[in-house]
Amino acid sequence: MELSKKVKAALDETRMLILGAQILLGFQFRGVFGDGYDQLPPGSRYLSGVALGLMICVVGLLITPGPYHRMVEAGTDSGRFHRLVTIVAELALLPFALALGLDLFITVERIFGETAGAAAGIVAAGAAIGLWYGFPRVQRLHVGHRERAMTKGQSQDRTKTPLHAKIEQMLTEARVVLPGAQALFGFQLAIVLTQSFE
Repeated sequence: MELSKKVKAALDETRMLILGAQILLGFQFRGVFGDGYDQLPPGSRYLSGVALGLMICVVGLLITPGPYHRMVEAGTDSGRFHRLVTIVAELALLPFALALGLDLFITVERIFGETAGAAAGIVAAGAAIGLWYGFPRVQRLHVGHRERAMTKGQSQDRTKTPLHAKIEQMLTEARVVLPGAQALFGFQLAIVLTQSFE
């Protein structure tokens, strides 16, 4: 596969992840102002804060490739940039999985108790980590040797990206990030109308 197509695919993947991360972040912000939040045990409230911090890290990581591509790489596709996007996406999935497990723990604990909450949180985080990290590593043993060798050979490549491709990438970035930003803005406005905000 051409380097420019690989970079576009990698950027598209992070764009899809960031949309989900922004919406989950909005729900976590909103949860703090929910009526039942003060009824949570102090430990669960601290874990909620940790989960919120993890999701902020996820959003920060997933936002990185777009501006980096525009500012540092000047919109040019390079093997080094493709590697950066891949690393950032892999890094972002770990705090995403942990935040998901913590959120599930808090929710299930409130309904079914601490033991069930811990089990649900551990299973959810473990399943996410297994599917996002373990399964691909096992699959790499059997599939994609030639493609990875080509990618490794392209690590020093730098292609001349035409202006229309740069503009298309910029517009795609705006189209994907904007709905998530709008959702976060909506959550923030809704928070002002809650009783807890007073």
